[in-house]
Amino acid sequence: MTQPSFAVSAEKNRWLLRRMAELEIREEELEERFVRSSGRGGQHLNKTSTAVQVCHLPTGLTARCGRERSQSLNRFLARRELLEKIARARGLTTAEEILSAKIRKQKARRQRRSTAAAPTSDRP
Repeated sequence: MTQPSFAVSAEKNRWLLRRMAELEIREEELEERFVRSSGRGGQHLNKTSTAVQVCHLPTGLTARCGRERSQSLNRFLARRELLEKIARARGLTTAEEILSAKIRKQKARRQRRSTAAAPTSDRP
């Protein structure tokens, strides 16, 4: 089965392929369903099935995305979310965890700097 191309940049499509290869996930293992989105949007939302639900059959993990109006973009986002769930389930570090660790380090560094540079009250 050929790998689908989504309405994102070529770089993001390559990243998705690379990440799927790293996690050893094939396109044949994914089951994709298109459902109607929820939220604001009125009649347009009620007529089209732009939300995507992707299920990884061997693990049973699912991801659903209906954030965007574009079905193709939702397909990419749902796959990205599913890959993060699979990585987390396997105990691998995810991009989200790396980012939160980086932010924690920055906050700690700022806290150390502010306490070290605090003025003393010994002056007359």
